[in-house]
Amino acid sequence: MATANQAARPPKRKIKKGDQVIVLTGRDRGKRGEVLKVFPREERLVVQGVMMVRRHEKPGPRGQGGITSKEARIHISNVALLDPESDQPTRVGAKVLEDGRKVRVARRSGAVIDG
Repeated sequence: MATANQAARPPKRKIKKGDQVIVLTGRDRGKRGEVLKVFPREERLVVQGVMMVRRHEKPGPRGQGGITSKEARIHISNVALLDPESDQPTRVGAKVLEDGRKVRVARRSGAVIDG
């Protein structure tokens, strides 16, 4: 059973800002893009060019109004990290290097994701 501190802690992130991902499910299935922003508590992220929505905005101090398109949040379970070697979807694992650094590795090829 989870304690109060464990419930407040966000889940562990395996996908980070700047990673290349592919969408596995939904209307944008098969699209690839870069992660622009991660929301760990909601388990969602924003991917460049994926889940585009149109917003009707009123004119204001930030600029003129009109209909704009922008990326909406997508659930982290609907995307997979792209393997840096094979360019295929892969799961993510962790590994400790000889120098003591902990890095993310691609399960498909074993390639190190974090430089």
